[in-house]
Amino acid sequence: MNSTRRQFLHTSALATAWTVFWGGCQTATSGRRIIGANDRLNIGCIGTANRAASDIAGVKSQNIVALCDVDESFLASKSKEFPSAKTYRDFRRLLEQKDIDAVTVGTPDHTHAVAAVAALRSGRHVYCEKPLTRTVSEARIVRNTARQHPRLATQMGNQIHASANYRRVVELVQSGAIGPVKEVHVWSASTYGHLEYPKEFPTPPPANLDWDLWLGPVTPKPYHPDFAPFKWRNWWAFGGGSLADFGCHYMDLPHWALELRGPLTVEAVKGPQPADKERPPVELVVKYEYPARGAKPPVTLFWYQGGGRAPMLPEKFVKNFRAGVLFIGAKGMLLSDYGAHHLFPEQNFIGVDAPKPWIPDSIGHHEEWILACKTGTATLSNFEYAGALSEAVLLGNVAHRAGCKLEWDAAPARVKNCPAAEEFVQHHYRKGWKI
Repeated sequence: MNSTRRQFLHTSALATAWTVFWGGCQTATSGRRIIGANDRLNIGCIGTANRAASDIAGVKSQNIVALCDVDESFLASKSKEFPSAKTYRDFRRLLEQKDIDAVTVGTPDHTHAVAAVAALRSGRHVYCEKPLTRTVSEARIVRNTARQHPRLATQMGNQIHASANYRRVVELVQSGAIGPVKEVHVWSASTYGHLEYPKEFPTPPPANLDWDLWLGPVTPKPYHPDFAPFKWRNWWAFGGGSLADFGCHYMDLPHWALELRGPLTVEAVKGPQPADKERPPVELVVKYEYPARGAKPPVTLFWYQGGGRAPMLPEKFVKNFRAGVLFIGAKGMLLSDYGAHHLFPEQNFIGVDAPKPWIPDSIGHHEEWILACKTGTATLSNFEYAGALSEAVLLGNVAHRAGCKLEWDAAPARVKNCPAAEEFVQHHYRKGWKI
């Protein structure tokens, strides 16, 4: 593990310990008020149901002072739990509320960026669900906006980043337990994209749903129950299928352990062609090539969705690892999912002890962000890290839709060789929503 990364983690651990010891003596500036470590944040929540409800549960130790949802039924239900919170349908109106210190964004993917950027520019700390955005260009905008506001705490909602299992796997890889890693296989059994695009749109939006606000920056489409509220991940207009949903969870582990950032090339090596104009594929295999990082060798990463997996996965693991990550090192292999990991072949690791843990166990994914809002300590899935991860994940969908092997130039965030990819890299905003 390089000294810079060790120093960062060591410093973060000390900062956390210092905050716990001194309590209210530590303070951080949100841009609106001074918040002590023992104070409670005033939080506004954009989105109130489904994944957003879990985020609200994760921060309800603080003051929930505002709730926003385009669905009046969802909003009314959550308002019963927090009767003193002001309620809004439009998040832009929520951000006008002066006493809000921090914001959670738990909306569908297509409105992540507009809400997160507006919140950052208004001086609020931001927790946003994964993937950070729907498109690559938006991920870069969010990442750059966070850089412009370094005193604001940010965290993407890839909650497994806080798990003890992921931290032990990172330590094993970075300690050299399996030797230099040149190849990684990542897979999910998820199967979005199986719905047929509606041929007719006879059903008007339900009275409780503000359909125009639900669409937000997306080119207007008529309402259909196969779009909202639950099935939007099946359509390019609103999400990115299995890769966008689970890539930020499973590709997070190799990105963290191997210190990967922008890939050099991205190619969809298996998937229907031409790509469907409306929906992501059920089955897809994407090949990513990452450059060397200092003394670390280049890495080839394969992503599989819809039933594919690492071809060298031993049969005994297939049943219990329907999704997972397989690191292939010079000394052996390391298999992991959310909660467990295995080194094999077993005979290679007889008598090999795990390294002494150096990454502190998490106080909780939401709690890390709350602490950072109050004290200035770092979150490990901040928008700088999460923005790069989201860009890489989403480029897999771009390669599939463009139908070519992408040569990616990470510095300006552009595809060097495939003009057809530009349409899918860039977000197309309707009037009044551009960020």
